Amino acid sequence: MVSSPVVLWCLIVLLMLICAGFKPRYSMISRYEKNRRVALGDSEAQEASRHDSLIGRILSLQRLILALLLIISVALSVAAFGWWLGIIISVVVAAEYPVVAHLRGLRKFSQRFYDRYEQPILRYVERFAGLFKYLGTVEPIDEDELRRLDSREDLQHLIDQSVGILTLEEKKLIVHGLSFGDRLVNSIMTPRSIIDSISKTEFLGPLMLDELHKTGHSRLPVFDGDIDHIIGVLHLQSLLALDIKRSVTAEKAMEPQVFYIREDQTLQHALAAFLRTHHHLFIVVNQFRETVGLLTLEDVMEALLGRQIIDEFDAHDDLRVVALRNVHANNHPENRQDV
Repeated sequence: MVSSPVVLWCLIVLLMLICAGFKPRYSMISRYEKNRRVALGDSEAQEASRHDSLIGRILSLQRLILALLLIISVALSVAAFGWWLGIIISVVVAAEYPVVAHLRGLRKFSQRFYDRYEQPILRYVERFAGLFKYLGTVEPIDEDELRRLDSREDLQHLIDQSVGILTLEEKKLIVHGLSFGDRLVNSIMTPRSIIDSISKTEFLGPLMLDELHKTGHSRLPVFDGDIDHIIGVLHLQSLLALDIKRSVTAEKAMEPQVFYIREDQTLQHALAAFLRTHHHLFIVVNQFRETVGLLTLEDVMEALLGRQIIDEFDAHDDLRVVALRNVHANNHPENRQDV
C-alpha cells in the first residue's frame, strides 16, 4: 500500500510541472502600437495595456509558488523515502522538473489550464498589488514583441530607433516613403498667399522680363482678372527667344493647357497625375474651384525622398512658413482690424 507522503509528494511534483509549464502571453499588439492606441482612447488597447502590465506580477507569483512547492516536495521526499534517498530524489526533481514541464504534451496542458483561469489570476494580482512590493516584480522580455510590427507608425518608430544599421539619409528615405501615400497635397503645396503670377494682359517687355527672372521661378501661372481664374502657364525659358523689340502679352506667350488638382488629394495620386500628364506644375483648388496653391513635381519628389531638390523654390525650406509671414502684405491696410 502506498503511503500518504508518497501520494502527496506525487501531487506536489505534478503541481510543480503544471505551474512551470505555462507562460503568460502578451497581447497581440506591440508596445509602441499599444501606447499609440491608448493615447487615442482605444478601449481594446487600454485593456491590452492593463493585461501586459500585470504579466510581471504573474511571473513573480509563479516563481513564489514554485519555490514553495519545491520546499514542500523536499520535505515530503525525505518523509517518504528517508534522508539519503529523499535528498537525492529532491536534487533530481529540482534539476529536471523545468525540462519535463516543457515537454510538448505537458506544456500544452499547462497552458490551457492557465488560459482558463487567467482572468481570475489577473484580478488577484491586481487586487493585492501591495504584496508585490515585497516580492518584487519580474521584468520579462517579450521576444515576440521585438519581432512584431502592427502598423506603419510602428515600423517608422523601429526605423527611428535603429542605431548603426541605417544612415540618416536611408532612414529619411524609408520613413518618407512609408508616409507618402497618406499625405495630402495641401501639406506641401505653395500656398496661395505667396504665389507669383502674372495677368494675361501684361506686356512682356525688357523691364517685365527682368522682373520675372528676379522671382527665381521657371514657371508662372497666368490669370484672367484674378488668381481664381488661371488660364495658362508662362514658361520663362521660352521667353528667351522673344524679340525684345516687340512686346507681346503674357496670354500670347503662355502655354494654354492648365492642370488642376484638389487640395485634399493624396501625394500618391498627385505623383501618378504628374507621370500621366508629363507636366511639372498643377494648380491646387478647393471644393469651390478656388485657387489655394501650386504644386510642382519637385515638391512631390522632395516629399517622397525626404530631401530637398535644388529648384526654383530652394531659397526656402518651408513655403508654408513663408506664407505665414505674409510677404505680399495680403489684406494688410494701415487701419486694419482683425475680429
